[in-house]
Amino acid sequence: MTKVVLLRHGQSEWNRDGKFTGWTDVDLSEEGRREAALAGKRLKEAGVVFETVYTSVLKRAIRTTWIALDEMDLMWLPIDHTWRLNERHYGALQGLSKEEMVELHGKDAVHTWRRSYDVRPPPLDRDDPRHPRFDPRYAGLDAGDLPSSESLKDTLARTLPYWRERILPQVLKGRNVLVSAHGNSLRALVKHLDGISDADIPGVNIPTGIPLVYEMDGERVVERRYLASEEELSGAKEKAAGTASK
Repeated sequence: MTKVVLLRHGQSEWNRDGKFTGWTDVDLSEEGRREAALAGKRLKEAGVVFETVYTSVLKRAIRTTWIALDEMDLMWLPIDHTWRLNERHYGALQGLSKEEMVELHGKDAVHTWRRSYDVRPPPLDRDDPRHPRFDPRYAGLDAGDLPSSESLKDTLARTLPYWRERILPQVLKGRNVLVSAHGNSLRALVKHLDGISDADIPGVNIPTGIPLVYEMDGERVVERRYLASEEELSGAKEKAAGTASK
């Protein structure tokens, strides 16, 4: 069996502060660094060894990858960075407090922006300095690929081609894969791998720093499990429900 491990980055500084993050390049908090190190230790204790590694172009995912691989003594592995594994773009909400948004727009509106499958938050203006067209890491992309806001459906639309074209071929060769990314880009992959419906995916939460291991036979999922106890996983998923926009 081939292993595909999905790892959501450790707690970020804006996870900690309750802010919408999206494509904003926020680093890990101290707690997030501890979570990343623990993820690496869990994987090493489970005897998992990777041949290929994929992450986003955002530092919270990159640093999580570095820390976990360091714990596994696998820092020599090449890492493929791609914007297609970035977090969902939260548009004009990025950098704003969830509590403040609830006060301004109401709980129902904020819940819809955060948890719905196909509703986009208010978009960034293209002249807003936060727009990705001003970020040098996206300079080589077509203007049409740069979002001003995204739904989870949009995130799936940009993530799935990368899975099919870059990651899956490695899985089919029998190579163990680490995908270290974000709550929503990983939810998009989980939706695909587990065949979760549009109606049910809003209720799925990916905890920070706990590896999700898929045992694959070709394209078929044979088994999936988190490397954590049921008690720990339950608490982490409750926590994840409050940080799903990060």
